Amino acid sequence: MDDISSITQCSLFAGISESEIERLLTCLTYRRNTYEKGSYIFMAGVQVVDIGIVLSGRALALREDFWGNRTILFEIEPSDLFAEAFSCAGAATLPLSIMATETTEVLFLEYRRVVTSCTSACAFHSKLIQNMLQIVAKNNLALLEKIEHITKRTTRKKLLSYLSEQARIKGSSAFEIPFNRQELADYLAVERSAMSVELSNMKDSGLLRYRKNRFELLS
Repeated sequence: MDDISSITQCSLFAGISESEIERLLTCLTYRRNTYEKGSYIFMAGVQVVDIGIVLSGRALALREDFWGNRTILFEIEPSDLFAEAFSCAGAATLPLSIMATETTEVLFLEYRRVVTSCTSACAFHSKLIQNMLQIVAKNNLALLEKIEHITKRTTRKKLLSYLSEQARIKGSSAFEIPFNRQELADYLAVERSAMSVELSNMKDSGLLRYRKNRFELLS
């Protein structure tokens, strides 16, 4: 594979050297594809047997109802995996869509080959399987955190829950979030106009400062 360095930061390959990754890829069925902004990498309703790794760009996992209203489930950045849980579960169809929000290059790996040791039972393939289990567990915890945000009863409490968590993750009261205003509203399952009003009220109350996607929480 050309440009092997582009996947070395992926947590799936943690603890595995570039030369070992090269050897691993000879055992795995993989392909690469590039998607333009606004195009779907996966659409809800398809059957998925591959896991995806974002090599460059950015994507969102989202659900859309019959009328086109959408809820953002999580963001996918370079080196992040997606669709691994559904491939692992053998889901008949994918219950969500994956959409590129800018030009995005993706590496696809066949899940069955990832979690099945090769005939030589190499140590680094065993490490790959261990990494996959850790990723699935970590992503489950991330979804639990999202549930914590969206089950709050008011828009203000949802915002405070999410922003407090971001401050904790970044280790600072000043931080940037990965969403624009519409994406943040979709992620928290609130109306954008109501959220904008609440952010303004919180700013006037001295709870925070913000400009675009940069926030600072005030004590």
